[in-house]
Amino acid sequence: MHTDSAATPRHLVVMRHAKAEQVAASDVERPLVERGRAQAADAGRWLLDVGVRPDHVLVSSAVRTRETWEVLARAAGWSVEADLETALYAAGPEAALDVVRQVPAEARSLLVIGHNPTVGYLAQLLSDGTGDEAATSEMTGGYPTCALTVFEYDGEWADLDLGSARVAAFHVGRG
Repeated sequence: MHTDSAATPRHLVVMRHAKAEQVAASDVERPLVERGRAQAADAGRWLLDVGVRPDHVLVSSAVRTRETWEVLARAAGWSVEADLETALYAAGPEAALDVVRQVPAEARSLLVIGHNPTVGYLAQLLSDGTGDEAATSEMTGGYPTCALTVFEYDGEWADLDLGSARVAAFHVGRG
């Protein structure tokens, strides 16, 4: 799905981190469990299989989101460096959307890894209702760990708004 042509839609992947430890010294320090590592690897292989190759990545600064990205990228064979965004850790959907709007205009395919309930709400709010019906239905049924939604979007990142992107696919990494 990665492309350099401005005539084709941009791709946005909104993803929840993989399964993490329930307890750590602080919430932000919770690492992935083995099942979470398997989930993230599965999600990376799935994204590769469907042709998603991000050229820009935003990841919450929490340990579990950073580890999700590391395992996901390794499984997909990606070498892009992620931007760690502290704002994504405690952001609500509108604040997360504001972070996305700051992505450089030249980025054509964006991956955002964050936390629930924010990413689940954001995915539902971005949907314009014209995308893949089965994927949309599955997405609105819940956003478990390692869930991700692939969107197509025709505008500039700075103009991304609620109800402005089409759901192209939904997947939950299995571990």
